[in-house]
Amino acid sequence: MSWIYLLVAGLFEIGWAIGLKYTEGFTKFWPSVFTGVSMIVSITLLGVALKNLPIGTAYTIWTGIGAIGTVILGIYLFDEPATAARFFFISLILIGIVGLKLIHE
Repeated sequence: MSWIYLLVAGLFEIGWAIGLKYTEGFTKFWPSVFTGVSMIVSITLLGVALKNLPIGTAYTIWTGIGAIGTVILGIYLFDEPATAARFFFISLILIGIVGLKLIHE
C-alpha cells in the first residue's frame, strides 16, 4: 500500500508544480487554492508512504514522478520544447525510478 501512496503523492506533486504556473505568483485565487491543497496532499501521502519505505528511495521516486510528469505536461500545456534530448534525460529519470523500485524488493 505504501507504493500506492507514493504514486499518488507523486501525482499530486505534478499537480502543484503545474498549478504554480497557473497561480501567476499566487495572484489567482482558485489556482492558488488548488496548488496549496495539492502540496498538502502530496507531502501528507509521502509521509504516510515513509512509514514503510526508505527515505532515499521514496523521496527520489516522489521527485522523479513529479519531474517527469511536470516536463510532459509542460510540453503539452505550455508548448515547451519537445526535443529528443529532453526525452532522453526523462528516460534516464524513469530508469532510475524503476531501478530503485526493483532493488527495494
